[in-house]
Amino acid sequence: MPRLAGRYRVYAVLRNAGQCAWWRAAGAVPVLADLDRAGSLERIAGLADLVLHFAPPSSTGRPGTPGDMRTRRLLAALGKGKSLPQRIIYISTSGVYGDCRGERADETRTPHPGTARALRRADAERQLRAFGRRNGVTVGILRAPGIYAAGRLPLARLREGAAVLRAEDDVFTNHIHADDLALIACAALRYARPNRIYNASDDSEMKIGEYFDLVAERFSLPKAVRLPRGEAAGAITPGQLSFMGESRRLINRRIGKELKVRLRYPRVEDGIEAARNEWKEPSC
Repeated sequence: MPRLAGRYRVYAVLRNAGQCAWWRAAGAVPVLADLDRAGSLERIAGLADLVLHFAPPSSTGRPGTPGDMRTRRLLAALGKGKSLPQRIIYISTSGVYGDCRGERADETRTPHPGTARALRRADAERQLRAFGRRNGVTVGILRAPGIYAAGRLPLARLREGAAVLRAEDDVFTNHIHADDLALIACAALRYARPNRIYNASDDSEMKIGEYFDLVAERFSLPKAVRLPRGEAAGAITPGQLSFMGESRRLINRRIGKELKVRLRYPRVEDGIEAARNEWKEPSC
């Protein structure tokens, strides 16, 4: 909102009326609508020239399909307006690449989503790009990896005795600071090319265990326990273990070359240090 306020008239689509006051104070016009209820979306048709679509897929797709019905309902509503948006920017996930076995991946790499969540994100991307081609709307897809910031660090997990894979079983992960992702999204509103995909990642190449060690070191917390993959099932949740089953290193040249973005936190070390300076010990 600080990057948008003053430049645009911003509408915030909310399904929780209790959030309206916060968004008004931030400078937006709240619009009550719910992507899970098609009838509530009529009011957004033709409302905006630019659309930032950040809503995640629902936890389940349509019976028998892995599709993202929320994106389907959104595009159906937008398509009924007297005017169509000029641009739609969507935050997807780098998970659509699937397991790259540690290889570097740029935006030309063929997606191979390996989880239900990534399949729904890939479906959303296809829907959006088809809508853009059909209607002459510029669609920009931002494939974001793990988002972190001062309030999005694994501090509680480390205090509780987090476990990660040992070095020989560990996988590469990718990161983007929340402030930099906001910067990229706003830049995409101006500069994204039609139906273009962008890896919205920083410049780091780091394994998951190294990330946990870095956070532990900077916040003076115990390091995570290292386990062989064969012993991890009892100590790591299935969701976390699934995440640790994919290894890739994102190439992010397009965000600088095409979106003209200069990252505030180009390395995870930079962002963690900033987070440490912002962080305060919770009071009892």
